[in-house]
Amino acid sequence: MELLGNLIFGFSVALSIENLLYCFIGVLVGTLIGVLPGIGPMATIAMLMPLTFNVSPVPAMIMLAGIYYGAMYGGSTTSILVNLPGETAAVVTCIDGYQMARQGRAGAALAIAAIGSFFAGTVCTLLIALFAPPLAEIALKFGSPEYFSLMLMGLVAAAVLAHGDMVKSLAMVVAGLLLGIVGADVNSGIKRFTFGVFELADGIGVVIVAVGVFAVGEIISNLSDPGERQVFTSKVTNLFPTKEDLKQSFGAIVRGTGVGAFFGVLPGTTPAIASFSSYVLEKKLAKDPSRFGHGAIEGVAGPESANNADAQCKFIPMLTLGIPASGTMALMLGALMIYGITPGPQVMTEKPDLFWGLIASMWIGNVMLVVLNLPLIGMWVSLLKLPYRLLFPTIMVFSAIGIYSVNSSSFDIYLMALFGILGIVWRMLECSPVPMMLGFVLGPMVEENLRRALQVSRGDPTVFVTRPISLGFIVATVLILIVMAAPAVRKRWGAAGASSREGVTQ
Repeated sequence: MELLGNLIFGFSVALSIENLLYCFIGVLVGTLIGVLPGIGPMATIAMLMPLTFNVSPVPAMIMLAGIYYGAMYGGSTTSILVNLPGETAAVVTCIDGYQMARQGRAGAALAIAAIGSFFAGTVCTLLIALFAPPLAEIALKFGSPEYFSLMLMGLVAAAVLAHGDMVKSLAMVVAGLLLGIVGADVNSGIKRFTFGVFELADGIGVVIVAVGVFAVGEIISNLSDPGERQVFTSKVTNLFPTKEDLKQSFGAIVRGTGVGAFFGVLPGTTPAIASFSSYVLEKKLAKDPSRFGHGAIEGVAGPESANNADAQCKFIPMLTLGIPASGTMALMLGALMIYGITPGPQVMTEKPDLFWGLIASMWIGNVMLVVLNLPLIGMWVSLLKLPYRLLFPTIMVFSAIGIYSVNSSSFDIYLMALFGILGIVWRMLECSPVPMMLGFVLGPMVEENLRRALQVSRGDPTVFVTRPISLGFIVATVLILIVMAAPAVRKRWGAAGASSREGVTQ
């Protein structure tokens, strides 16, 4: 009954005119971003975040959340019609979705993608409502040692599960931690890593780093892609799937939702991992796997459900523990801090309108996405015909105005440009900037909890291993490192053993 009462309260918040408007704006912009390749939800949230600073936290967070899961939703349109994923998570949808379009079944593919995404969004909204309160109650019993150990585990897990080399990812986490502590120390007032620059005394803003690395860096790197987009069809008919389509897709939608929910709460994973895992699972369970790659509707239903479920379940650790499970959630966490809200379990008790209003708005947003996407398919396809060279100047100007509007400081523009260059360099070196963003956002909180725990224990570092919950997180961190490093060590030892045997035989 308490859950029902909380949900009713949440819907009363989400159904206000202002919150409905911001939810609509969020899902509309998110769908647009999902359709246009090369931008992504993270860059969009970074660009739009400055515009929400004069808005109260509830509608602002509702809009930012709508952008995120709206982008997951909209990426399927171009994957099916153009064979070009608007978002990374939609790459798998291209395999069978575009083949269905070539067979004249684009309408069925789009409808199943919409139904799967809506089902996954509804289920995951209920999961957040069910599991967030008990998790938050447990987290309220955490002290500084537990929070430090939990954040350490989250950062390590994000690094080792991120795409690319584990050592590079760990190095990016460290870089983020160092950037996060730039500025005056809270306790002593001593300036750290400012290099005599007065503007850095208050630290580096989350928005500056995010826009520089993800927006500017992403745009410049995309300019090197001269490929033309060939739209396969601009007219889609028969949007209602047949009974056979629904029968074939039902199991895939349910399984995809489960896979996405599982990966959604894991730090460092992306919706792309969830959608790919769902596709592999459906292919293994299929009676005729040869259908996959030639227009199997399960190859659209499963991945689309998985990436939407993953996107929404990412809110569980962020809302309850204050731990971002992805780079986008790190930006959402940074937004909460900018609005003066301390992230963590106390959000549910101190800001129930924000907590339950955000949860209720997710279901409302999913309904809006179903209503919006199918009728506007023609418009989305028309947008794809715009040359990217005409879009990027507008985005760059918009980003610069947003950054300047925060502090009215030209220094912030130069700093954004610097991080844009760093973003390009990191991409060239194949270093994912996502672990850096997690480290940057969590850096001040990691330092604060570490120092507080040592102050309470009078400098005794064993406080982190003498408390059971903290010890559990540290053991889990060590196990994650061992499991991820074991294959590389085994491979190196195997190569060394082989070379020594060759030396003996010679």
